[in-house]
Amino acid sequence: MKSRFWIGIVIALFGLTVATGAARAGEKLLPEIGPGEDGLYHQPWFQETFLDLHEDIAEAAAKGKQLVLFWEQRGCPYCRETHLVNLRIPKVVDYIKTNFHVVQLDLWGSREVTDVDGKVTTEKKLARKYRVQFTPTLQFFPPTIEAGNKKPGHDVEVWRLLGYWKPFHFHNSFVYVKEKGYESEPNFQRWLQVRADKLRAEGKKVEIWCGPGNGNFSNGPAWGRSVFSPVNRRGRTWRSRRRRGSPLQYTSFQRHRRR
Repeated sequence: MKSRFWIGIVIALFGLTVATGAARAGEKLLPEIGPGEDGLYHQPWFQETFLDLHEDIAEAAAKGKQLVLFWEQRGCPYCRETHLVNLRIPKVVDYIKTNFHVVQLDLWGSREVTDVDGKVTTEKKLARKYRVQFTPTLQFFPPTIEAGNKKPGHDVEVWRLLGYWKPFHFHNSFVYVKEKGYESEPNFQRWLQVRADKLRAEGKKVEIWCGPGNGNFSNGPAWGRSVFSPVNRRGRTWRSRRRRGSPLQYTSFQRHRRR
């Protein structure tokens, strides 16, 4: 009897996943991009700058935007997922382009970067300085930084996203930063719960994927995860699960490809 019950659950979840995939397949997505010679996926709207982060923040502010760093590395499956799923959805990309100035950095890169404290280093050394251990990692900076600032970037950032997040969560992490949700509610999940309820009350569709490998903490039990494991410096994928007050909890790892 129990076996029939679980078989039914699996069939139901599989059907839901197929239906969700079919629904999303009908959306008009942005063109798919492939990796460049360095193994990274470069969006055409990513900013090409001199990598002086203080200047990048000022330039973004002049346009009413905020700086966000996308840390990635060759062979990172969830960096690829971010580009081939999340960054092909027009409303997600439009929101980011309207409100943020995106600069992509390579976890192992050798390009020269000037930190917000004025110190010059390389991408690889800056990643260590910022304690960026996993990819993808997104670092969000405040709208402005005072002239003469001596604090390094990891001491002035306002939000950090680790790993792959499904589109609804990914999109709303940018909304969270833009609307300074972290000032009134440091717990992103609680903030997102309130936002999801508000959107539903306004009659808007809340697309939280539900099915194996996807989470839905706003609509009852989670049958999987809404955030997926980032890849660390050793090319290993860390499994994660949500916990109170934090989007990720690292529990174990699997060896993954690295360059």
